[in-house]
Order: sequence, then C-alpha cells, then structure tokens
Amino acid sequence: MTGPRTALERFSAPTREWFGAAFAAPTAAQAGAWEAIADGQHALVVAPTGSGKTLSAFLWAIDRLLTQPRPAETGTRVLYISPLKALAVDVERNLRAPLSGIRQTAGRLGTRLPDVTVGIRSGDTPAAERRTLARTPPDILITTPESLFLMLTSRARESLRQVETVIVDEVHAVAGTKRGTHLGITLERLDALLPQPAQRIGLSATVRPLEEVARFLGGTTPVEIVAPPSVKEWDLTVVVPVEDMTSPGSTTTLTMRTTAPTTRATVGRPPRSGRTSRTTWPT
Repeated sequence: MTGPRTALERFSAPTREWFGAAFAAPTAAQAGAWEAIADGQHALVVAPTGSGKTLSAFLWAIDRLLTQPRPAETGTRVLYISPLKALAVDVERNLRAPLSGIRQTAGRLGTRLPDVTVGIRSGDTPAAERRTLARTPPDILITTPESLFLMLTSRARESLRQVETVIVDEVHAVAGTKRGTHLGITLERLDALLPQPAQRIGLSATVRPLEEVARFLGGTTPVEIVAPPSVKEWDLTVVVPVEDMTSPGSTTTLTMRTTAPTTRATVGRPPRSGRTSRTTWPT
C-alpha cells in the first residue's frame, strides 16, 4: 500500500499544498482509498468515524474536476449519495471547504482553475430548484437514494449521462435492507444510462462481513476493500465533587451571603484534627 506521504503525489500542486497546510498527513484510510481509486476500481473504504474517509473520496473527485478537461456535453460528473437527509454539515466540511481552500491556494501559486458547481437534491428540494438542477446540472450533485430513483424516472435523468464517479456514503446503514436493495437496482439503472459504468466509492463505518458489503456495492464488478486496522484512543477525564476522595464525608465549610454579617455553616461530621476540607461544587 502507498505510504501516507507519497499518497499526495497523485494530486495536483494546489490540492497537495492545501492538504499539507490543513492536515499533518493523510490517514491510513485516505492513503488506501486514493491508491484503490487511482487504479480505477470500485472501492469500499471501511474506517471509524473521524478517519477522513469522506474527505478522501471528495478530494479525489474535486482534484479531477479541477484538473481534467471538461467533456463537450454538460452534466453532473460526480454523484454523492447519502441515506441521510442531514447532509449540510458533511458537505460544508468535506466539499465546500476544500473547494474554497484549493482555489485560494491555486491563486497563490498562480494557477487558474475552472469553477466547480455543487447542487443538492433531496425530498425537501422545491420544484423550481429541481427544474433548475435538471436544466443546468451541477458538477457535483448531493442526493439521497430515493431522489436519485425519481431522477432516473423523469427527464432529469438526462443531466446524469456524464456521471463518472458515484460516492455512496453510510453504506453500512443500507446494506442488507430493502432500502439497500432498491439503491442497488438504482445504481444499475444509472450505469445503463452511461457510456461506461461509473466508478463506485463506498464509505462505511466498521461493518462485517466486508466481502458481502463489497458485493452489495459493486454488484457483479469486483470491489477493492480498504479497511486499515484502527486502534481506539481514549481521552478520559474524571471529575469528582470533593477535593479528597479518601475522606468524602469530612466537614465542608459554606459561606452564606445575607444582608446580615457573614455566617459560616458547618455541614457534615466534625473535621478531624481541626482541619476543614473544601468542596469543588460552586457555593
């Protein structure tokens, strides 16, 4: 497998510079994903939350859109499918932020990059906006399995004839379910619409068995499984209500603020050796 450092050599200079400034190094999941994707294979990236797997898929797609010649016909080239409707946070962090950062980096390097447009279609998208998406397709379309099905059964399918990459997020949430079966059929229908089948990149949290999930993602086409070993890291903080847990019942002195002169009240048993302990609770 390609090392984390050399994995970035597959990208254009602006993308490498932006990533190097934003992150210390690619994670094992990102390096493995880029190696599999670069070979043109379907890829299933299985890694815990926070491993950067969503960014790995988006960054590869963004770099290709920015550096490769555009086809003569307009249309969506990257399709991101998530079974969750709450897409705004992921889109902002893993798509819009890299697009903006890479463009700014390219400006400093004196490189001109084409514009990359992004659209979102879900069940909440107004009819007027859906018509706009079909008439002027974005380069990257964010959608749900059900919305993709509806697009393929309408005239909007014409906007999908240039799709090159399909990113399926949260694969573990749909694999083995009726919804997943429906999505699998929809992906096959999409491929039938294209000049050549789109490359599928599946993103999943830890799931088993990997081979079955990969078969769900790729259908009859082989899928490269990227599942680097992961070690859980714990950040544990212990907070206690008293300063000395060896003597939790010792006397605590409280100061009561009244209009009268300050009064001290003793709570608990008498202190030992005339010592008074303090509580960490606010008084």
